[in-house]
Amino acid sequence: MSENKQFVAQSRLIDEMSLKNRLVEFITKWEVILSFLIVIVFVFFSNMTPYFLDWFNLMNATFQFSEKAIIALPMIFIIMCGDIDISIASIIALCAYVIGISAEAGASIPSLIVLSLLVGTVAGLINGLLITGLNMPAIAVTLATQSIYRGIATGMLGEHACTKYPEGFSFFGQEFIPGTIIPFAFVLYLVLMLVFFFVLHKTAYGRRLYAIGNSAETARFSGINVRRTRILNYTLTGLFCGIAAVLLASRILSVRSNIATGWDLEIITLVVLGGVSITGGRGTVFGVFIGSLLVGYLKFGMGLLKFSGTVMTIVIGSLLITAVLLPRLLDMYKANRKLRMQQGGL
Repeated sequence: MSENKQFVAQSRLIDEMSLKNRLVEFITKWEVILSFLIVIVFVFFSNMTPYFLDWFNLMNATFQFSEKAIIALPMIFIIMCGDIDISIASIIALCAYVIGISAEAGASIPSLIVLSLLVGTVAGLINGLLITGLNMPAIAVTLATQSIYRGIATGMLGEHACTKYPEGFSFFGQEFIPGTIIPFAFVLYLVLMLVFFFVLHKTAYGRRLYAIGNSAETARFSGINVRRTRILNYTLTGLFCGIAAVLLASRILSVRSNIATGWDLEIITLVVLGGVSITGGRGTVFGVFIGSLLVGYLKFGMGLLKFSGTVMTIVIGSLLITAVLLPRLLDMYKANRKLRMQQGGL
């Protein structure tokens, strides 16, 4: 009888430990941590200003970060493979320059869109070919093309601002879905996010990205065309820079050579904060989605409280450091905890 009681007690203890382990595992998931942070941001700013927790204002705030969040999607693929692209803001500037001068020349809206997508795609393709063809570090190549693409836009535009656009062009960056208060740009982001979620987590291409990020050499020996995959990632990112340029130009209706300056840091922050490892091989689209909302509404709240742009830049930089450091600390904690449990079971 006593043996049965002891067995029941041990079973209960094992069940309690198993439940506790599952709870700890859930709480320490990066996406859950980001969700908690969003709740904290909402609670803090809703107590600081009555204008934050307003449905229209919250939807209106998505205008400010949808373009960056859209580019963050293909950047997931690049960083997932252990690469980086710091030329994205300059590609946007180049695409926006083409939109501006073409609009002033009388081009139609479909022509502006096609030209922007074409220029962005070619710029991204050049990045991919240079990186894989010359076998050079991605950061070195994109640092060079960053200067080249921005230099072209600056050299051609100078101090001139392109402000003449066809009627109706502002819809993409300023208007809402008819009958709603949901911006078109945000809906576009949500649709693209679902597509990227499916590609990364449900297709062979997504599995190839994880494999390349964990070990490009092993992936190559297993039959994966690493070079082609990396080129496609950069080309896709260039294409999405073209999409973002259309949204941005139609939102501000003024293209200058300094457009999108500083976006590189913010977009990389969105991706890394979303849980994509800067060394590759780990990350989720949902995490980047949550990270985009966190950064977007954090900046929106700071804007309502009249924080300066300098302070916002400091906050974004701090988030980037935190996003790199905290997952490593969590991994160390989980490893130590697992070791203690194994030792306790011996």
